[in-house]
Amino acid sequence: MALGPYTSFITTSYALVAIVVLLLIVWIAMDYRTQQARLRDLEASGITRRSGRGATEI
Repeated sequence: MALGPYTSFITTSYALVAIVVLLLIVWIAMDYRTQQARLRDLEASGITRRSGRGATEI
């Protein structure tokens, strides 16, 4: 498959997009772990989530 005179531009563009997508995935995974740790700390200190209550509790 020949990409012509724009080969370097096309491959560089795809490489940069792949790097950005990978960085976003890593960032989201790290933030998820951070948020889970915060929730565990809050629940351990006695603070509960309203969404965790049963439907009959008010």
